[in-house]
Amino acid sequence: MYAMLTLALLLVLGPQAAVVPTEQPVASYVHDSANAGATPFRGTAMWRAFHEAAGIARIVDDTVDRSLIDPRISDIFKGHDMVRLRRTLKEQFCYILHGPCDYSGRTMAAAHKDMGVQQADFAALVENLQAAMRKEHIRFDAQNRFLAKLAPMHRTVVKQ
Repeated sequence: MYAMLTLALLLVLGPQAAVVPTEQPVASYVHDSANAGATPFRGTAMWRAFHEAAGIARIVDDTVDRSLIDPRISDIFKGHDMVRLRRTLKEQFCYILHGPCDYSGRTMAAAHKDMGVQQADFAALVENLQAAMRKEHIRFDAQNRFLAKLAPMHRTVVKQ
């Protein structure tokens, strides 16, 4: 059945229909939600304020899309696994916003090791996240609470 569906898609949509981006393999590490870099909010108010899983997906995708074309920081993303980045950011945001998710990514230190992220890079990424949250119509107070949870990661991610 699956083979017939794939063949039908190939015939109708062409060879691009069968191409599904996949994550690149990474060295093994301990999967632990504590790696997310922040403790989750209590209750479900923030989860709801961010429009749950669908809202988080739109915010992450918009933030990544903006960052990939942002001349200030686009070079940082070259050569990195964008499929994995999007997935782990969605998990991280969902976990921190107290959604029904676990974070399976690496620690912030391990994930950003040798990237050479500078203060200006971090600020540009935050600006892109803020623009994505505005586009999703996230209340300003909810944006600020979320950014306050993420802010301490600065010490781990930014290298002078």
